[in-house]
Amino acid sequence: MNILYTILLLIASNVFMTLAWYGHLKLSDMGVSSHWPLIGVIAFSWVVAFLEYCCQVPANRIGFVGNGGPFTLMQLKIIQEVISLLVFCIIANLLFQGQQLQWNHLAAMVCLVMAVFFIFK
Repeated sequence: MNILYTILLLIASNVFMTLAWYGHLKLSDMGVSSHWPLIGVIAFSWVVAFLEYCCQVPANRIGFVGNGGPFTLMQLKIIQEVISLLVFCIIANLLFQGQQLQWNHLAAMVCLVMAVFFIFK
């Protein structure tokens, strides 16, 4: 069950992370935040990033083998990176319609999947 909780929390964490890092760009495109001062954009991103940490920290605590979880530190990091890129690709394609996946993006993802394979060996 710790595997499922860890993965779900990492997915939620990366949704918030992606929105914190790039969501303000979409808000600006929509005219919502285009007149916000930079400090306002930063504050908005920090609020969203707080939600990311509320998921990321428990995911690592639950998932870490030193706390009774199933994953080593290296495994947690590689899993997080793969989830991060998958979530980013999905959100980028949903929010930013002009951003399409190219062959080199897919090749990079294959390399990350290979990294997951090797980290679990």
